[in-house]
Amino acid sequence: MEIKHISQFEDKSACKSFGLTADNEEILSFELSNKSGMKVQLINYGATVTSLKIPVDGKLVDVVLGFDTLESYLDSYNLPSAPYFGTTVGRYAGRINKGIFSLNDTTYQLAGNNNGNALHGGNVGFGKKAWNVTDLTGGENPSITFSLLSENLDQNYPGALQVDLKYTLTEANELQLEYKATTTEDTIINLTHHSYFNLNGHDSTVLNQEMAIVSDKILETNSENIPTGKFTSLSDHAFDFRTAKNCPASIDNSFVIEPSNQVVATLYSSKTKLKMSVYTDQPSVHIYVGGNCFDILKGKENAVYHPASGICFETQNFPDAPNHKHFPNSILKKGEEYQQKTIYKFETLD
Repeated sequence: MEIKHISQFEDKSACKSFGLTADNEEILSFELSNKSGMKVQLINYGATVTSLKIPVDGKLVDVVLGFDTLESYLDSYNLPSAPYFGTTVGRYAGRINKGIFSLNDTTYQLAGNNNGNALHGGNVGFGKKAWNVTDLTGGENPSITFSLLSENLDQNYPGALQVDLKYTLTEANELQLEYKATTTEDTIINLTHHSYFNLNGHDSTVLNQEMAIVSDKILETNSENIPTGKFTSLSDHAFDFRTAKNCPASIDNSFVIEPSNQVVATLYSSKTKLKMSVYTDQPSVHIYVGGNCFDILKGKENAVYHPASGICFETQNFPDAPNHKHFPNSILKKGEEYQQKTIYKFETLD
């Protein structure tokens, strides 16, 4: 693994061993911390956020779900439906109908790993790969950059794709994610971040937290959660979050948003007075609560995770966009660069 600039970390304990993969590759854990005491821990397996701690009343509250060991992350992929805790999802986040898409007059068949549909990049998506660490900075606004080369026809996607993901922990208590990617031939791409957030702490429930989403429509989907190509208006709809209300116990929907420098979604806990604001340049935020924990998952610090333990704000392009001409472009052409930026900002309200 290539690591440079590690000397800038005065505290060498900021990087430590997190375990070994099945083929004996050592996975490392890194910690970034800012001057206000916020800390984020990340591992190069899946470029995954394992912990995100925010100071509240002199204590640190860990606001994301995760595991204490690499073994638990590896085992979680053997569950009936993997939870993807804190991971980077690619090459294509969300579902692709029957795993089929056409590009430049060639039809590609991806693995059907979700009721015959392709989900989150296939059987070995980006969350199951060991990434390289190519940059690491300390001091103000510390950052870490993870890099991955996904070979041509990896999971049957065309083109060798080079991906760089830079996480920055700003002094304004923001976790900033900047993605870049290039390809050796035209391909499709949709990257996202899959942390499950809980502003009361990861060992709690999100059902008493308030969510707001600046969206007046969601993607209409069929019974397998594949977009039909139509949109559902949120007027008089249970999922109209233009006015903040409590998180639902079950949701797995793509909200259409206007990409902007403005807040597109918020989560607020009256217990900790913590508020998270989400900013993105992507056309949708996929909200997910429920399932995937089965009440058998032991998380960090022996927490027993349940279907309402956390909520995902997956900023991304639309699922199945390659199969709908009127959806935003999901094709990355050879010679062009994919860019995506998402920010999760945390503040304490009085």
